[in-house]
Amino acid sequence: MIQSVKAEVAALRRMSPAELREKYLAVFGEATRSGNRDFLCKRLAWRLQSMAEGSLSDRARQRAAELARDADIRMTMPHAPTVTAGATQRIQAVPTANAARLPIPGTVLARPYRGRLIEVTVLPKGFEWEGRVYRSLSAVAQAVTGAHWNGPLFFGLKDGDRQ
Repeated sequence: MIQSVKAEVAALRRMSPAELREKYLAVFGEATRSGNRDFLCKRLAWRLQSMAEGSLSDRARQRAAELARDADIRMTMPHAPTVTAGATQRIQAVPTANAARLPIPGTVLARPYRGRLIEVTVLPKGFEWEGRVYRSLSAVAQAVTGAHWNGPLFFGLKDGDRQ
């Protein structure tokens, strides 16, 4: 970094918020509504360095423009469905990503752990191990090991293993 830019950036740290706002107006050519001292210091330091050393390359600007053109970005929340009086509403369960990874109910998952065989039965809502029902495979893995584990990883399940 150029020595004069270093001195200017160091001087920013000693300025009051009002002085930083004046400097912002001088550097950017427009006023700022922010009174946050840290934000103004960082923004001014970036601009001073950018002006002294140059900005992004054309290739970097082009790549940033390509990434910004992503049309799949949702900017607002979806609206709740409206139901008119007398109309029936059909609710359908949406499969989760985890449901595709878990075996069908009735499957017994077995894994050796520290000299003993751990056998877990997959239930429609949960997992049974040693007579207790657990909500997730991770809860079973924690009960077995005493430490937090990713349950599907502990039992060796991979994406697409549903049978």
